[in-house]
Amino acid sequence: MPVSNTSIVERIARVIAGRVVSINADGADPSAGPRVDEIWRDYVGDALSVLRTLREPDQIMAEAGDVATWERMVVAAIEAEDRGASATA
Repeated sequence: MPVSNTSIVERIARVIAGRVVSINADGADPSAGPRVDEIWRDYVGDALSVLRTLREPDQIMAEAGDVATWERMVVAAIEAEDRGASATA
């Protein structure tokens, strides 16, 4: 399985920022990449909210894998952000 070099918090924050500014989503910018680079940090709180929601898998997710491992992985991402360990760029 591939492992990203970018934290999950940053990746989620970038997706949210992209949806806000990109013409392909809710925004008006036809080339949103540079703008996303500038503003993604503004969406870290939103990204953490998503991760906190994902700590508890739903039934389908639980049936597909190990719930304890999933929870440890999500909590590790949240705690890394709280420590500032996931900061990049």
